[in-house]
Amino acid sequence: MATALGIMLVAPPAAQAYVVPRHAINICQSASFYDNYDSVSGPYGLKRVLYYGDKIGHTPGAHPVYNGWAATFDFGPNDWGYMRIECIGGYDSW
Repeated sequence: MATALGIMLVAPPAAQAYVVPRHAINICQSASFYDNYDSVSGPYGLKRVLYYGDKIGHTPGAHPVYNGWAATFDFGPNDWGYMRIECIGGYDSW
């Protein structure tokens, strides 16, 4: 719709749909959990180490995986980070 001043009125973009992480666990004895991932240098900002059985979340096909590093939700402190995809398993086990 154009106004008298010739300015277009545009509706705001639709709200972004967020995908709730699918429940999973860390299936490695230990796994480094990083703050972020850089496509040039890899993961950075070690947050903590997760241990076997720690409750995490990742939804295959919806949450990104870069060179084997998966965007993962740690249900302990409730924050996002990156860990190795091969350490994510036990989907829907809790």
